[in-house]
Amino acid sequence: MKVLQIFENNINERFMDQVISTLRNGEVIIYPTDTLYALGCDALNNNAIQRICRIKGINPDKTNLSIICSDLSQAAEYARIDNRAFRILKNNLPGAFTFILPASTSLPKVFKGRKTVGLRIPANAIPCEIASRLGNPILTTSVEIDPDDPTEGCLPESLALRYEDSASLIIDGGEGNFIPSAVVDITDSSSPVVIREGADEPIV
Repeated sequence: MKVLQIFENNINERFMDQVISTLRNGEVIIYPTDTLYALGCDALNNNAIQRICRIKGINPDKTNLSIICSDLSQAAEYARIDNRAFRILKNNLPGAFTFILPASTSLPKVFKGRKTVGLRIPANAIPCEIASRLGNPILTTSVEIDPDDPTEGCLPESLALRYEDSASLIIDGGEGNFIPSAVVDITDSSSPVVIREGADEPIV
């Protein structure tokens, strides 16, 4: 596995080019967010999405899938956002939240038949920059955290060993967190529901 050290306050252009090339080739990467490190791929590449689901052992037909977008403008292409939902997103993002929204028809085949999509815009420049340069969202799913040793999932060097046969590269952005994002369902934006508490409390 290739290890690229990228810091959000000093993004290495050459390394970022390698990240984008890897994603466009349909490969899987590991990268930091403002919460957990995550597995990611091009969210418009069905084969790459299926590969991530196999790595995590999840059924894409029965599991909520989430995307990282560069900003709300990009998000509006892949989720249906009404005025109240927009205000909620504006008040909380970038931040450690996953918002469940009605999915748009722009998402690829693996999303077809699904009514919702999870949306993240992390308070970390690295994943947002990736989505911006890629030109579309990243499909994202957090790395597994061992409850007996949660700090292991925060260390890039440990993750590189664990996923060396599954991912093509890891972005070492320093030590991560082991508290996941809060998950908030705003499919009915007039009645938000917190599905999972996280590091921060949403403003709704």
